[in-house]
Parts: sequence; C-alpha cells; structure tokens
Amino acid sequence: MPAKKPAPVARRPVGITDTTLRDGHQSLLATRMKLEDMLPIAEKMDQVGFHSLEVWGGATFDTCLRFLNEDPWERLRALRRAFKRTKLQMLLRGQNLVGYKHYPDDVVEAFVKKAVENGIDILRIFDALNDVRNMEKAMAVGKKAGAQIQGTISYTISPVHSVPHYVKMARSLADLGADSICIKDMAGILTPTAAVDLITELKKEVRLPVQVHAHYTSGMASMTYLKAIEAGADVIDTAMSPLAMGTSQPATETMVATLAGTRYDTGLDLGLLSEIAGYFKEVRTKYREFDVAGGMVDVNVLVYQIPGGMISNFISQLQQQNAIDKLSQVLEEVPRVRQDLGYPPLVTPTSQIVGSQAVINVLMGERYKMATNEVKAYVRGLYGRPPGKVDPAVRKKIIGDEKPITHRPADDIPPGLAEAKKEVAPLMEKEEDVLSYALFPPIAKKFFEERMAARTGTDQRLVEEARKESKTGYYPV
Repeated sequence: MPAKKPAPVARRPVGITDTTLRDGHQSLLATRMKLEDMLPIAEKMDQVGFHSLEVWGGATFDTCLRFLNEDPWERLRALRRAFKRTKLQMLLRGQNLVGYKHYPDDVVEAFVKKAVENGIDILRIFDALNDVRNMEKAMAVGKKAGAQIQGTISYTISPVHSVPHYVKMARSLADLGADSICIKDMAGILTPTAAVDLITELKKEVRLPVQVHAHYTSGMASMTYLKAIEAGADVIDTAMSPLAMGTSQPATETMVATLAGTRYDTGLDLGLLSEIAGYFKEVRTKYREFDVAGGMVDVNVLVYQIPGGMISNFISQLQQQNAIDKLSQVLEEVPRVRQDLGYPPLVTPTSQIVGSQAVINVLMGERYKMATNEVKAYVRGLYGRPPGKVDPAVRKKIIGDEKPITHRPADDIPPGLAEAKKEVAPLMEKEEDVLSYALFPPIAKKFFEERMAARTGTDQRLVEEARKESKTGYYPV
C-alpha cells in the first residue's frame, strides 16, 4: 500500500507591528524624528498590511513639546489622517501615562479618552514595577473608549521573576479585560529558550494572543523572535532596517524574509518594504547630530541587565563630574541597588531611579549616604509595590522608621484636571492643551507661550501689510 501523505501543516501567519515611527527613532535618534519626515512615506507604509504601527507614546509626547516645537496631539491627528487602513498603536506607562510620575485618575481618564478619540486603536499599557494596580484605570478607560487593550509584562530576570510569576500577572491582566498580552523585553535579555518556556505557558494558561517586543541590544532578538513564533507568539515588533538593530528592534525586512515560505509567512511584500527602507535610509542622515547609538552588540546588558540608553546617561553624568574613570564601578553598582530595592525591572522610570542612585553611591564613596527624592518615593511605595522585598537596612537608611504605603499610590492623589485648566486657560486653544499642561506644566506652558507669540507675530505682520496697501493707511481689524 502506498504510504500516507502527511497531513498539511496549518498556516499561521505572524503579524508585524512596525515601530519605526516611535521606538525605532526613540532608540537610535533620541526620539528626534519630526512629523515632516513621517508623512511623505505614510501612504506606502499604509499599503504594507502591518498588524499595526506604533506611532505615539513613550518619549514622543515629551520630546515633541520639549525639543521639536510640535504639538503631540496635532502629530497624532495628522498620522491618523495619513494612515487610512492600518491600526495605530501607542505605548502608555499605566498611571504614568507618557510622563515619569503617577497622575491623578481624572487626568488618566481624560488622556486615554482623548488618545483614542484622536486616532489610537491599540493601547499597549505597562507599569515599570509590573504592579497591575497601576494599570487598571487606564485599561478600564481605554476598553470603554473602544480601543484594543494590550496588557504588558515588563520582562526582567531576578530571583523573584519566573514563568509562574509572569503567568499569574497575565491572568490578572486578562481578568481586567486585556485583549492581548505583550512581553516587553526592553533590555534585550529574553533568550530564545526563555521565550519558548514563557510563551508556551501563556498560551496554555491565559489563552490570549501574545505579542513580543524585544530590543536588539544583546544580539539575541531575532533568534528569540523565531523561537517565540514557533512557541505560539502571534505578533512581533520590528523596525525598518535603517532604524533597526542596535538598541532598537530587529529589522522588519529580515524577519519577513526569514518567515517567507513557512507556515508563519507574514504575506508582506519585500519589494515594497525595500522602497520604504530606502526612504528611511535618507531620513536618518538628517539626524546625524542625535545618531550616537552604536550598532554593536552590548554585552553589558547581559551582565548587568542595563538597557542601552542607561549607559550613555551614565557616561554623560560621570563626565560632568570628571569621574568617567568610575564607569565600571557604576555598572557593578546597578545590580546591587536593584537587589536592594526589590528587583524592579529597568524601564522608565525605574531605570532612571536605580541608575541615578548607583551613580550617587559611587561618587559619594558610601552607599545611600544620600538618596534621591525618587528613591525615597520608591521606598515609601509611591511608585507601587516592588516585585521583591526592599532590603530593611537600606529602607531604614533612606526613610528611617516611616512605614511604606501598601495601597494603590494614585488613591492618594487628588484630582488635577480642573486646576490645570484654570492655570492654562489664558494660553489654551483646545481641550488637549489642558492634558499637555497637566502632564508637563513648565514645558507645555513654554510651548503654548511660543505658539501664541508666533501666531500673534504672524497676525500683526498681515495687518501691517494690509495697512500699507490701504489708501487711508487704516485697516480695520
């Protein structure tokens, strides 16, 4: 009898979220890409068939106001008009929104509603401590507003972080209404083997789509993606090759080519992707001033779990203190501080909290002789529940006999929207201005004042020109 033919393997196309317009340039160009360099390529990117495009959130909001003289809300609206077919996605830091501290519930509610109203389809929501209590408000509001909610695990390695720990967190996120789960590997330390173990359990126990976001810093991310896909991952994050690798994500074209012809084939057109990559190759040359990220693999991230951006910050801080020779001591101090503080994942803002304290400990020559205000707030529980126990001796040195809070930190924050509206009223042009001010008061105020001055100046110039043309020398306004 003829041998039976093996049953055909079911196709399981993998989705691609392209991060070029957010994390790609945040990781490699200090978040400096302007809207004017995004819009000309939007139509072609919209034709690709991406699962989604990450275009907003993270550091983009702050950078638009602080450095680029762009209104982040106007950017979002312009991108929404340009991308007619593709879902737009943003990164939201839970109760921190797009800032670096907890905001009141009324600000969180208004911000999330406006983000969805202005064009965001998918909210990727995370908390630096993986404290689900800090995510639940934004998740609930986003869900009610009609967005897809992606509950996010900030991946790290420590004695208190394990597969059962992450699965338990994912169950909590599912209970809060998450539509999918993201594994956010911000340091690039998720190994292929660890990805298989974690995703296998998530798919079995939580039964939600799983997306993987990994940085290329350690050189493992492409291998990790391939094993993650085989284990059941549904979507991966990539960036167009000119803004990929290094501390960014794996290259979109490379992953599409890798999966082509397999059961995981993305179905995306490499020819079209090549055209888009050519555009961004030219764009990157415009930002040489900020293009300081080395493309080499950084083994420090494997030894110290330090994201790439932290090391450049250390170099800058130590140079200012004429102490660059102490860099190796700072790198060794980071994991010790992290252990003292209960093993927080190193992602904004905890990476800054741990990093700054490590620098101070080394420069002072005595550990915790001086603690930053942020470390004091962290130990008091004002950022949320640490994953592990804070060292009792360290806690006593930092806050004495004060007892840390055990409830959700935002429960102690009074409403802030009405006061923000009152303060910004003379400069306000639209509802979103109140939110920009509530998040970044001095920065937003400066932006609004310059906006008003520029428009007033333009109006006055037009009036003067009209008066010159008038026979009477007078022009009614």
